[in-house]
Amino acid sequence: MPTAPRFPSRKVAVVGVALSDCGRVDEATPYALHAQAARRALADCGLARDVIDGVASAGLGALAPVEVAEYLGLRPRWVDSTSVGGATWEVMAAHAAEAIAAGRANAVLLVYGSTARADIKAGRRTANLSFGARGPLQFEAPYGHSLIAKYAMAARRHMHEYGTTLEQLASVAVQARANAATNPDAMFREPITVDEVIAGPMIADPFTKLHCCIRSDGGCAVLLAAEEYVADCASEPVWVLGAGEHVSHTTMSEWEDFTVSPAAVSGRLAFARAGVRPQDVDVAQIYDAFTYMTLVTLEDLGFCGKGEGGAFVEKGRLLRTGSLPTNTDGGGLSAQHPGMRGLFLLVEAVRQLRGRAG
Repeated sequence: MPTAPRFPSRKVAVVGVALSDCGRVDEATPYALHAQAARRALADCGLARDVIDGVASAGLGALAPVEVAEYLGLRPRWVDSTSVGGATWEVMAAHAAEAIAAGRANAVLLVYGSTARADIKAGRRTANLSFGARGPLQFEAPYGHSLIAKYAMAARRHMHEYGTTLEQLASVAVQARANAATNPDAMFREPITVDEVIAGPMIADPFTKLHCCIRSDGGCAVLLAAEEYVADCASEPVWVLGAGEHVSHTTMSEWEDFTVSPAAVSGRLAFARAGVRPQDVDVAQIYDAFTYMTLVTLEDLGFCGKGEGGAFVEKGRLLRTGSLPTNTDGGGLSAQHPGMRGLFLLVEAVRQLRGRAG
């Protein structure tokens, strides 16, 4: 066994972030949104396009990073097409950071774009019922067991186990909307109340419409680079300290405990690797396809005890002015959610850490 690492170990930073046009975008293709976001991310950091030697992408075409790189005029020597749903981009960011640290790449572009809302409006696609009907999912899909229904069942279990209330879940949506009110890029900015969330059209009990993420168009890009590039950047670097990943299930029958998410493992790994504790964190960006996701993830990351998420979120802690500002752009519940939102969380986190989120 070698006694020294084969590759150099370098620090890695996010040096450029950007959004493409978001919200209602009827006159653009997903590829155009990819390109717009990529150009803006390069402009954000001031680096030239030719420094990019890695591309990570998912959700577009059969060969996502290859097709996207070709469209952008890039010839990367490192690519990633990991696809694990909305959290794809966090996993990709971890992979990219590891590749840069090991010397396999110098600057990696994570880029995404989707016209999910415009496609439905134009009849180019329909709303998704499930992730598919092959493999293990064949036993659930025929019964119409949609993704929303799965999280609704989990939310009901949490309510049964710990006394979590509809009002507490609804408060997550209310606070997300309040945060969106200060974000000019958010799709919905008008205030909502707990009563309005509860009284909305039922989607999957206990989720009414406002418990569920919006459907928008949009895209974004994040550029990670090795430490030697930071001095040439026009923007402040945000250093990558640690990451963790974990998967648990795709079918409900394999979800051992509906009240525990994969974040219970991935979060513990990330905190340990970063040398950071939950109490050290003063802003959080958490995937919020449904209000329950925010609540259970806060518990599993250790911001409160298991079963205490309801009491934690109802006190206004998630507001920009709260003790743990969460989804400060408005989240998927109010800002934007064009299919897979994970990369937008990274953009907002960087803006917050730079002190440039408005």
